[in-house]
Amino acid sequence: MGGQYKITGDKFPRMRPARRRGRLAFAGVACATVLGVLGWGTLQLIDVFTGGDEASAAGTAACRATPARASASPAAVTVPKPAQVTVNVLNATTRKGLAQQTADELKKRGFRIGEVTNAPAQFDKKVDGSGVLLGPAAALKGSLPVLGTQLPAAERRTDAARKGATLDLIIGNGFKGLAERADADAALARMAAPQPTSAAEKKDC
Repeated sequence: MGGQYKITGDKFPRMRPARRRGRLAFAGVACATVLGVLGWGTLQLIDVFTGGDEASAAGTAACRATPARASASPAAVTVPKPAQVTVNVLNATTRKGLAQQTADELKKRGFRIGEVTNAPAQFDKKVDGSGVLLGPAAALKGSLPVLGTQLPAAERRTDAARKGATLDLIIGNGFKGLAERADADAALARMAAPQPTSAAEKKDC
């Protein structure tokens, strides 16, 4: 300042003191304490109306202690044996001798054979798939599935007006032979002894 001003005296102006961090820390702790007390009080009120931790613990223990139990076994279904099933083997293709060959194989597998001939006009040369299994309505859950183990790809049909228990195996143009005997026997065994499914009892915990 070019020496125009001089500082005299032994007292100097002091800067404004910084805020004390201690006060801020104390205020933060106090707020936290108040919130903690309020939260604890709320939990106590909830426990009074809901039964508290004991009920919750008891419910959890009950859920853990509930054992898994098997579902009810499926209703017993009487599955006829092949020897109890009579089959008419009908050829709806132009291949000669196919009905007799198929009938002979079915006989080896225990089925009773009825008629072996050409298919009637309503099916003759009109079956594109491997075949059609036809029987009375009562056979839908009995003898028809048994015969189906021998030709799984065949279409299954029932005729409510059909009399008796005899089934028709109508050979179609897509027929390439019966199922492998081992596979057919395994399918029959599964039908005769279905396994119950087991599942854990469901409970909200």
